[in-house]
Amino acid sequence: MEPIIFHVDVNSAYLAWSAVWELQNGIDRDIRNIPSVVAGNPKSRRGVVLAKSQPAKKYGIITGESLFTAFAKFPELVVVQARFKEYSKASNDMAKILSHYSSVLERYSIDECFLDMGTLNRSEALRKAHTIRQEILDKLGFTVNVGIGANKLTAKMASDFQKPNQVHSLFPDEIKTKFHPLPIDELFMVGPALAKKLRNINISTIGDLASFDPEFLFKQFGKIGLTIWRFAKGIDDTPVHPEGSQETKGMGHSTTLAEDLTKRADCHQTIQSLLDTLVERLQKAHFHTTCVAVHYTTSTFKTRRRQRMLSQQTDSYDLLYLVSRQLFDDIWEDQPLRKIGVSFTHLRSNKIVQLSMMNLEEHQKQDRLEDTLSTIRKRFGDEALIRGTSVTKDLEDLDDESDLSF
Repeated sequence: MEPIIFHVDVNSAYLAWSAVWELQNGIDRDIRNIPSVVAGNPKSRRGVVLAKSQPAKKYGIITGESLFTAFAKFPELVVVQARFKEYSKASNDMAKILSHYSSVLERYSIDECFLDMGTLNRSEALRKAHTIRQEILDKLGFTVNVGIGANKLTAKMASDFQKPNQVHSLFPDEIKTKFHPLPIDELFMVGPALAKKLRNINISTIGDLASFDPEFLFKQFGKIGLTIWRFAKGIDDTPVHPEGSQETKGMGHSTTLAEDLTKRADCHQTIQSLLDTLVERLQKAHFHTTCVAVHYTTSTFKTRRRQRMLSQQTDSYDLLYLVSRQLFDDIWEDQPLRKIGVSFTHLRSNKIVQLSMMNLEEHQKQDRLEDTLSTIRKRFGDEALIRGTSVTKDLEDLDDESDLSF
């Protein structure tokens, strides 16, 4: 018996969730089986590919490229609108299923979860992983990969093996045969820039890195050198953090990006999608926040964070997006980003709100607006209203704080 960690990763999440939504709403096609992509603004060829189908991949279309270049590769490409509300719902539905298998569940991103399965023998772990994979497909209509390991790193690496709809293991005695022969750029936290530097010192595979002198790596790359050396040896002692364990003190949501973000507009849109989920959690928990923080990790693993205390507690999406965007703009130095996160702390019950005479009228106006929007969405659906920043031709034009309309 050994400790077992699962990593559950949705295959082409945005595209899969869009496909399920279309099929459930009577659209007679499955975009997973045709050359198709998901984009924030299908009407603008300046938009960015957020997800692609396997048939689209065959034409050389990649995540993160512009729709203009994607259409140049395949003019008949089908483009569908991103539906972030539906993605949040699908993610929540998956988490509910996974919570039946383990109470120690960490939502690593919108389409990834870690589960601490305790101690299991290997055959039982494999059986449960296949059961999870099949239950998600049967009940929710999309496929996942399940990686099994003795820690979070090896579980995540295992889930990246052959896709889609697969179960893979990476146990300690499988490290040398399954893990070490892989190219160095397939190791978690090794991006293109770092991979190039490693190849320049004759480190081409994960195994090469595992057998390299750690002192030299530290001198050459600093702490990240030792971190990736440990990862190459399959070492990771990071625990699975159960979702909601600190929710009364704070809550956060972050995403590790499939492609590095280099444009401010794309970073703003990522913050919007994170807040779609995070503000909903805040409201459902009946809390307001009085402190907002934004953090990011660059492609060279530099991390920056900034927070701001608010003058009044709030759960207003517009205000929290405005503050989050300002915090991000304050600290971003135009580096390519690999991870972005937003968090709320100093939470207070929404049942008691202390208001000054100066902002009472404005707060009441905002409450009436939020109530009206909530009523419209309940009656006509989440897509009845979308935020103005989601339909602008180019989010980079949104430098004016007042441009937060519906």
